[in-house]
Amino acid sequence: MDASAAEAVIAGQLAAYNARDIEAFMAFWHEDALVFEHPSTLLAAGAAEIRARHLIRFREPDLHGKLIGRLSVGALVVDREIVTRNFPEGRGEVDVMAIYEVENGRISKAWFKLGMPRLAAQAD
Repeated sequence: MDASAAEAVIAGQLAAYNARDIEAFMAFWHEDALVFEHPSTLLAAGAAEIRARHLIRFREPDLHGKLIGRLSVGALVVDREIVTRNFPEGRGEVDVMAIYEVENGRISKAWFKLGMPRLAAQAD
């Protein structure tokens, strides 16, 4: 898979994430995809676990991933985002580095590295 095709997959899943459209979002993931907290802590194994995690996340009214930058080489895509979330302590932002491996037009593996959340009063 070339880099532009892999980037298109990741752009599509980010758009579905921001729309909180679980069906569209899941269409970008392999049935047996793996999601890790970087470098190796398994967060979700398979589409059912990925769906369950995101159904909870998609309930957040302010959820939005703002793309800051995207790099790719072949089937590997790296996004830098600022994600607005509704934390238990209140609305805030978190810096996210997302690394995606795309196979056959779907995400097969993803690794996420998160910064420290900044609550709205601290986010400015």
